[in-house]
Amino acid sequence: MRTFIFLWLGQLASSVGSSMTYFALNLWVWQQTQSATAIALILVFYQLPQIAISPLSGLLADRVSRKRLLILSDTASACCTVAVGILAALQILQLWHVYLIAAVVGSFGNIQALTYSTLIPLIVPKQHHTRASSMGTMVGYGANIFSPALAGLLYPQIGLLGITLIDMSTFAIAMLTLLITPIPAIVNRYQDTQKQQFTLQTTPQKIENVEETKRNIWHEVTFGFRYIASQPSLLAMVVAMSVFAFLHQVSETLCQPMILARTGGDTQILGLVVAVSGLGGVVGAIALSIWGGFRRRLAGILAGFIGTGFSYLMLGLGRLSGLWATARFGSSFHNPLVMSSYMAVWYAKVAPKYQGRVFAADYLVGIVIESTAGLSAGLLADRILEPALQSGGWLAVYLGGWIGTGPGSGMALLITMSAMGMVLIGIMGFTVRQLREAETLIVDHDSIGR
Repeated sequence: MRTFIFLWLGQLASSVGSSMTYFALNLWVWQQTQSATAIALILVFYQLPQIAISPLSGLLADRVSRKRLLILSDTASACCTVAVGILAALQILQLWHVYLIAAVVGSFGNIQALTYSTLIPLIVPKQHHTRASSMGTMVGYGANIFSPALAGLLYPQIGLLGITLIDMSTFAIAMLTLLITPIPAIVNRYQDTQKQQFTLQTTPQKIENVEETKRNIWHEVTFGFRYIASQPSLLAMVVAMSVFAFLHQVSETLCQPMILARTGGDTQILGLVVAVSGLGGVVGAIALSIWGGFRRRLAGILAGFIGTGFSYLMLGLGRLSGLWATARFGSSFHNPLVMSSYMAVWYAKVAPKYQGRVFAADYLVGIVIESTAGLSAGLLADRILEPALQSGGWLAVYLGGWIGTGPGSGMALLITMSAMGMVLIGIMGFTVRQLREAETLIVDHDSIGR
């Protein structure tokens, strides 16, 4: 665990700077547009390129030095961050610049996140996989404790350029820890398992047929999807997580614009709520690291679904900053339980030499789901529910007493509906036989994907 903790500390430092930049960009976009859709599009453009690049990221993670991939992806993302600061300093930053840079950062961020997820089985003993995964989720939440307050305080004084310079200093810390951390390689992981893994048709040592080469590459790219599809229990887990992720992303997308709308753009209240959210994630991750999680990982996943749903229900129905902060604490507190339990199952069932491609397939499904959810949430809130819950709107008569009327009420309604769905998915999951079998599944790695 010592090697992982050292690397983790560098990632935590970098995450503080990145979170400050992201929070400042949200404030800038809200000031320019007053639109939930405009804010949601930052995440959408961040995720869309990953749909195309995820399968290739999986191949890279299994074939190329994972340390080199982390260095490359982190450096590219840092260059994009600097570009934001320079454009802002020159006063020529526009909304399309933000979206374009988000797309580039998303592409390299995909490589970084996928590669990082495959490191845990290489440098952490099996009995500590859940703890390591929970510490991984702590990175973003830990940064959220300090970043919103720092960004809210410094943004009016130093602008986006100053924020991005702080981001660069934290990036330097992360890069230093990465450079000096030994990361073991999987020796001959591709050459030694090529025939077992892909069951290629009989071909000469040097393939001269271009069409057959294309078929072989396609076979590799789709390996992760075939791996998952061949195991009904793992497929059921992906479906359950996808439904939850859609509903969760709807609520996550609308949380900050709802608070800004209902408080008249009060960044101090938003900063407080985001900071408490980060605290909830850290407390949840620490508690899980000490406890170790449920022995039955499925129970951890579904309990996390239910707890997250009830927390967002409080967020949607609440109208006071104290309730919002409590709700965000609760939703973040349960996130490490969901993700760590989920990943612990995958670490146990997928051999390290296959994890890049299999995790990439699962990650790609998540990206498509979350991108669709984010865009749908913004459009539905801005164009339908917000007007409907204004004073005199067609929904205000029926739901105004529960949700309220005025700015932010339509977003609150959508968060409430999504929260109820999360609770329902968690309860129903205990009755699905395929999910219950996921933890007892014994996988014949060499026969999958044939």
